[in-house]
Amino acid sequence: MYERILIAYDGSPEGLIALREGALLARRDGAALTLISVLADTPAAVLIESFDASVLGERMARCEATLVGGVKELESLGLAAVPRLAFGDPAAQIAQAAREVEADLVVLGHQQRNLLQRWWSDGVGAYVANHVSASVLIARHVLSDAVIFSTEPASAEGGGPEATAPPAPGA
Repeated sequence: MYERILIAYDGSPEGLIALREGALLARRDGAALTLISVLADTPAAVLIESFDASVLGERMARCEATLVGGVKELESLGLAAVPRLAFGDPAAQIAQAAREVEADLVVLGHQQRNLLQRWWSDGVGAYVANHVSASVLIARHVLSDAVIFSTEPASAEGGGPEATAPPAPGA
């Protein structure tokens, strides 16, 4: 069903849920994966970085490490992903990446926000849904390795894209 999946990953527990739910779908459909991490350019960060340039380097290193960790998590599940590091507004960067990789599914995590937080800024999911033609999945299911590996990768004979994932260990 899906050929190209973009997963947004920030290293948070909610991001890990999105990563694993996206992995399940990619494994099932034999979809190509792109994993994006965005270094947000919040007003506070820009202000701090204007006084101490080393802060940007530290934030960039943490974001790169998060992206590498996400790629390794996918590899542990038998999947390969193209990593993508972006800088700017997370919602806009995720939407732009989805268009550029021609994703037909974007997978996002969900973070509970209070009333003030919701009033102060629009949600990433709402922005992405309004700015891409792809389906958007707000992932909420915690999935074990057993559930992910119980899903058979799509085969090339099934009419879908060629499976990129090796069989589960012991299969």
